[in-house]
Amino acid sequence: MKKSLVALALMGAFSAAQAQSSVTIYGTLDAGISRRTDTDVTAVGKRDNNKLGFRGVEDLGSGLKALFQLEIRYEPDTGLIENTTRPLFQGQSRVGLQGDFGTLRFGRALSAYQETSTAFEPWSGMPAVAGYQTDLQVAGYTSDPLGPAGNSANRFSNAVFYNTPVIANIFQLNLTVGTKEANNNPAIIGRGTAAAPQFPANSMAPVYPYSLSVTATSGPFAAYGAAERNAVDTKLWSVGASYKPINDLKLMATYQRQDQDYSVPINPITKAWMIGANWNVGLGMVRAGIGRKTPDNALNSPNIAKTKQFSLGYDYNLSPRTYLYVDGTRKKITPAATFNFYSLGIHHNF
Repeated sequence: MKKSLVALALMGAFSAAQAQSSVTIYGTLDAGISRRTDTDVTAVGKRDNNKLGFRGVEDLGSGLKALFQLEIRYEPDTGLIENTTRPLFQGQSRVGLQGDFGTLRFGRALSAYQETSTAFEPWSGMPAVAGYQTDLQVAGYTSDPLGPAGNSANRFSNAVFYNTPVIANIFQLNLTVGTKEANNNPAIIGRGTAAAPQFPANSMAPVYPYSLSVTATSGPFAAYGAAERNAVDTKLWSVGASYKPINDLKLMATYQRQDQDYSVPINPITKAWMIGANWNVGLGMVRAGIGRKTPDNALNSPNIAKTKQFSLGYDYNLSPRTYLYVDGTRKKITPAATFNFYSLGIHHNF
């Protein structure tokens, strides 16, 4: 009888310990056919990043939790790790604590601004050619100029990430602060010359990068304001808002301004705006957007590179986790660099 009670007590303690910790495996598979009209190439591509992730939470008691998240990225057409110059855990690799004080994490992930802005873009920040977040919504800005060539442009490595609790059920402050670590960066000419680049290979950053965003959500209305400075002292600020006049329709708009005065001698100011919408219709959703970016660091001439983009997409839900999609976009950078892009594919979350 005593042995049975001891065994029962041990099983209960083990079950309680298991209940206090959890690890979730998740991911995305996205692949399709795409074609760009100014080339003869039809290829297997993607609308969204393909990922395999591990997310864990441990209850430490007294309202305190330990968190971690690791996310691998890979290419759908080859199965290879996404861009061989990127780290294994390209998506993010963070560990931290969460409590009444908010959430504090350390490692690599989207900067506060880059993460916040995805909720105000018709393609939800996906790197689809039809989307706006990777170019117009950030005014051509890069969060990680000192990373290796080909590295992701919207993340901070070697950084501290902090999110406050939601204040008054409306406001939240998000902050990311990086270090001056170079991350094996290539040489960047900037205001220098090829013989004497302003940022030599593997040089330390001149400033500490930071990213700050504030969000406000009240009923059908949401808005944000953000400011970011990267490791070569390029500055960006942005504002955006969204409104849902009905549950099935979300309207959104953003404006951003990039200042590269520290490193670009000609036309250092780049401005961009974007207006978009998501409209749920039956089992599908229509995505639409229009935007413009200028001057994109080009000489002031009739052929100035003013990026203009119009995009339209449609998702058809086969289940809560799987949908088919079709996208089309027209992008004009200069009169000589204008193209249409079409893609269709399937997206699955697990």
